[in-house]
Amino acid sequence: MSQATSQEKSSQIIDAMLGELEREAKTTLRVLERVPDDKLSWKPHEKSMSLGQLALHIANTPAGVSRMVLQDSYELNPAAFREQPSPASRAEVIAAFQQGLSQARENLQRFDDASAMSTWTLTSSGKQIMAAPKAAFLRNVLLNHSYHHRGQLSVYLRLLNIPVPSIYGPSADENPFAG
Repeated sequence: MSQATSQEKSSQIIDAMLGELEREAKTTLRVLERVPDDKLSWKPHEKSMSLGQLALHIANTPAGVSRMVLQDSYELNPAAFREQPSPASRAEVIAAFQQGLSQARENLQRFDDASAMSTWTLTSSGKQIMAAPKAAFLRNVLLNHSYHHRGQLSVYLRLLNIPVPSIYGPSADENPFAG
């Protein structure tokens, strides 16, 4: 059964994932809001993405990943990962993130538990790279991959001497538990 229908379905798996996505989105937004417009091209290393590229990658992940699993397989275009787009402003990043979250919510609500557990395949040049339940791919890439890059972004902020927001507890700059 195709998941690309316009009907909302019921899924305990996806409901839990959506709940986590919503909770984590608040934290991710706090980190993205700290990205300074005048440092978008800054890189901590020549092999690194720029601050703006990394922020936009984080912003685009919810929509992009959730769109990938609407089908039973996805053909990867390696060239698409070689050059990351650069935003013109923090406002562009924030707008992309908010739009991406909305799209991810809509895409994920198309799944029921059976479709969430159906096998999804990633291929490149017709060769299988991975096969996993759609829910596992969403957990690993939509959620965990995003957290990984959010952590990278917090390091970029620290290196630029920009106050790092609390993520899972106090940072050196922000303590949500202090009076």
